[in-house]
Amino acid sequence: MAIAVTENAAKQIRNQLARRGRGVGLRVGVKKVGCSGFAYTFDFADQVEAGDRLFEAHDAKIVVNAEAMPFLDGSRLDFVMEDGFRQAFKFDNPNVESSCGCGESFNVKPTH
Repeated sequence: MAIAVTENAAKQIRNQLARRGRGVGLRVGVKKVGCSGFAYTFDFADQVEAGDRLFEAHDAKIVVNAEAMPFLDGSRLDFVMEDGFRQAFKFDNPNVESSCGCGESFNVKPTH
């Protein structure tokens, strides 16, 4: 199980942690919401908890709890400019089957 991190995402993680003044890395996960079922969550990780998975790339760390790994496995995290103004972390996730029209939530492929 793995999550890839682009150089742009790693740079943004390092910058945000530097501005904050503390933290291990970026904590990413999923939660049930919206019209399609799930949404990504982003927060600062101040420590790595029991059961967390830690991924490191380009001198930045991503922390993911075990429950979120099946939804995020094989994903690539990037940091992109959208609509010329809005900057955001964005997942390229092979586990997504469909997403809602607004792009805020997604549904995962069924597992067998």
